[in-house]
Amino acid sequence: MKKNHTLLKGGVLALGGYLAYKKLWPRKFDFENKVVVITGGSKGLGMIMARDFGRLKAKIAIVARREDELQHAKEWLHAEGVSEVAVFSCDVAREEAVREMIERVVARYGSIDVLVNNAGIISVGPMSANGVEDFKQAHDVMFWGQLYPTLAVLPLFQQKRSGHIVNITSIGAMVSLPHLVPYSSAKFAALGLSRGLHAELHRYGIKVSTIVPGLMRTASHVNAQFKGAGEYTWFSTLASMPGLSIDAERASREIVDATVRGQAFKIVGVAAKVGATIYTLFPNFSSGALTLVNRILPAPEKSSTHAMSGRVLLATQSRQLSRSAAQDIARYQMPDRENHPENASVPQF
Repeated sequence: MKKNHTLLKGGVLALGGYLAYKKLWPRKFDFENKVVVITGGSKGLGMIMARDFGRLKAKIAIVARREDELQHAKEWLHAEGVSEVAVFSCDVAREEAVREMIERVVARYGSIDVLVNNAGIISVGPMSANGVEDFKQAHDVMFWGQLYPTLAVLPLFQQKRSGHIVNITSIGAMVSLPHLVPYSSAKFAALGLSRGLHAELHRYGIKVSTIVPGLMRTASHVNAQFKGAGEYTWFSTLASMPGLSIDAERASREIVDATVRGQAFKIVGVAAKVGATIYTLFPNFSSGALTLVNRILPAPEKSSTHAMSGRVLLATQSRQLSRSAAQDIARYQMPDRENHPENASVPQF
């Protein structure tokens, strides 16, 4: 019995030493001439990550639905010093379109080394204002929109026994906030997919990183959909608060660094880390607190089943934008963007 106890203790120490080694001395990935595909890459976090990967001398392929937004992003990236950028118009919610997009990327560059699943949409409103279509749309983009590109690159990655899939989820995948239920449900699904893929694909030499960002200051609320003006007010306020949101530039640096190091899981942002920790350690307390949060959000009867874009609501509100918020809109969002609900794209919350 004593011998078995000694062996068990030794095994635990050995495992601890191995994990410490992996943490302190991770093997870094050289991105020079590697091909990085980024969905949702035409604005916000996706566009910033494209720049940061490009600065590591990677070849960048950005993917989004609208050609005009892609060209705008390409010009911005060139101005930021990224020379090798290709754009691919694709709706990630359509499986066949995704397969064709991946084939076009391989035809252009010869291979793919890293896939960053970043596309996202958001609709803010109470459950009474959301229908089945709101949930379908959220899952189409943020679950199937991650699964389809992953399935499309897997044969290539398995054949060469290498590759890296980076799934951008959200703190909303760990803490489901009221008035964001369709969004959070899709992100929960994406989180489960990503964690499971990490375990299964490791044997093939394929890395999978699950990234959990908090709310980021990319002026993404101007492209979100809101079921009422009151919903826009609270969400846009949180989106611009430094204490609760993280600077998009910093978030991108942390995500790119996690990719370089091959980290399996990373929560980005202090507020997100605190929120996830409290929710995990004190689930009943946290659930009760969220019911109180729900009571101070706009009442269901003040909401509408008709969604309006944040850009339209911004134009109708008389309050003056802060200087930093105006700068974020100018820097990270395409100017004079038409009000089409299907074009809403929010990096993460």
